Amino acid sequence: MTVYFEDLNMGDSAEFGKTITEADVLMFAAACGDTNPVHFNQAYAETTPFKTRIAHGMLTASLISTILGTKLPGEGTIYLSQSAKFKAPVKLGETVVARVTVVALDGTKKRVTLATQCAVGDKVVMEGESLVIAPTRT
Repeated sequence: MTVYFEDLNMGDSAEFGKTITEADVLMFAAACGDTNPVHFNQAYAETTPFKTRIAHGMLTASLISTILGTKLPGEGTIYLSQSAKFKAPVKLGETVVARVTVVALDGTKKRVTLATQCAVGDKVVMEGESLVIAPTRT
């Protein structure tokens, strides 16, 4: 799916949800090299403020990329930047719902600014802002 720049409106939004599994954490670590024991070692994780293993923060944030590249704006989108503030951990087995909302449109450069948020239930676990170049009809 693609929403062209010409069809975007302020307030347009899209969501993507995913339950974070053991396999997700293992594959993410294999891809990025982050083997921090808080993600893999329960005994170690119990000594942290989280008291249990948690998913990588950037794994959570990567769900934003799923929306931008497949839903809003969708195929052909160029991801330029992302800010992210991590507000709470995501535990294995929790379902994260990522959401993006159009907050600014730059018609000259075909750039779109989107508010980004990831939540587990009613708890916001990450928030920030994305800047993308949206595909155009021409």
